[in-house]
Amino acid sequence: MTKNESDTIIIGLVSISDRAYDGTYADQGIPALSEWLGLAVKSPFELQVRLVPDEKDRIEKTLIELTDEARCSLILTTGGTGPARRDVTPEATLAVATKTMPGFAEQMRNISLNFVPTALLSRQVAVIREIPGHAALIMNLPGRPQAIRQTLEGVRDANGELRVPGIFTAVPYCIDLIGGPYISTNEAVSRAWRPSSKQA
Repeated sequence: MTKNESDTIIIGLVSISDRAYDGTYADQGIPALSEWLGLAVKSPFELQVRLVPDEKDRIEKTLIELTDEARCSLILTTGGTGPARRDVTPEATLAVATKTMPGFAEQMRNISLNFVPTALLSRQVAVIREIPGHAALIMNLPGRPQAIRQTLEGVRDANGELRVPGIFTAVPYCIDLIGGPYISTNEAVSRAWRPSSKQA
């Protein structure tokens, strides 16, 4: 057991949508994320949930609050990553970052291209926000529940065998490297990859 393996990881879920925020329709992003994490993550975790409009300042303040005050080690956003004028989630995410993690964003688009050619329009980013004594991995995910699952879990063939790994495969080790709690996963949903010397 590593020193952090029994710790509870705090995960922030941020749904970004004008229409969900004003009640035009029910938010679908947070329920989809919550359900998937419940299936995939075996370690104890606590969710911090936020619903905000497509406003850059509001998104920035939410990401800072979740990292600096709520002490989230992982923050997943959903929505606001396209080319429309109100889509400002990537800009807000980059504004609070201390490091960028382009590999996650590249893999998200790689996965999505297996399903829709419009994945090329996605501007999703992944970053790390570091403050004294704490850090968080922040990742922008798609808005649709099915696309959220596909991005996290990866591409499977007709027999259910994993063909393209989902981005969550690399998340637990990234959290290790930034000093967060050890995350173990349900391998039938998402296998966490770590070097053999770092496995519990």
